[in-house]
Amino acid sequence: MMQARVAFGGAIHAAVPHGEHALRLADGRVVAQDAVTWLAPFEVGTIIALGLNYADHAKELSFGAQEEPLAFLKGPGSIVGHRSQTRRPNGVKYMHYECELAVVIGRSAHRVTRATAMGHVAGYCIANDYAIRDYLENYYRPNLRVKNRDGGTVLGPWLVDAADVPDVRDLGLRTYVNGELRQQGNTRDLIFDIPSLIEYLSGFMTLDTGDVILTGTPEGVSNVDAGDEVACEIDGLGRLVNTLVSDTVFDR
Repeated sequence: MMQARVAFGGAIHAAVPHGEHALRLADGRVVAQDAVTWLAPFEVGTIIALGLNYADHAKELSFGAQEEPLAFLKGPGSIVGHRSQTRRPNGVKYMHYECELAVVIGRSAHRVTRATAMGHVAGYCIANDYAIRDYLENYYRPNLRVKNRDGGTVLGPWLVDAADVPDVRDLGLRTYVNGELRQQGNTRDLIFDIPSLIEYLSGFMTLDTGDVILTGTPEGVSNVDAGDEVACEIDGLGRLVNTLVSDTVFDR
């Protein structure tokens, strides 16, 4: 099943696809997709992001193999939904997208093994986790201005049940900027796969329902500017669209 959360008519609704351009709300009403405000498709808990988790991307940035995952946390204010706007600050030289598979925890996980880890996954969605290279201290210590920006992480459009994803180990990822293909990858190239990430993280912290793991991005990141439309696709999970806007839109 594919599920969304949207704001419409002064309330928040669960929704499912209805044809190509409409949604069916939980109360039975059918509305156009462009008539709603898209939210993250689930109630987001702790956001755990992975850096340099694709070998090609690590090589692209001149980094060697990691001994353990590079993980960091993000606050809830960083999350926006499908068809949202993300601010590109004036004066920065290099801001780039990061198409990522997001893993959503469905039940509490504490010190679970790799063998049982996937039983704690509710489903998957797409993430676009923007970064501003100008502010980066180094790739092993992503600072707050790079990775915890208000509205800098787009999540959605759908939460797809884990049972409806036949093989999460072989999903193609693609990013388009204004319709031009800029990034391609596949989850088979993850350095640390989903079971190993859940085992590692749950070994020192409890993962709860609604927590989300952003599993990293493949090679092919490039600069984007105000006015650009960025679309991230992952096989079976849909198409996540977002627009970059300048400071003036946010009265800055």
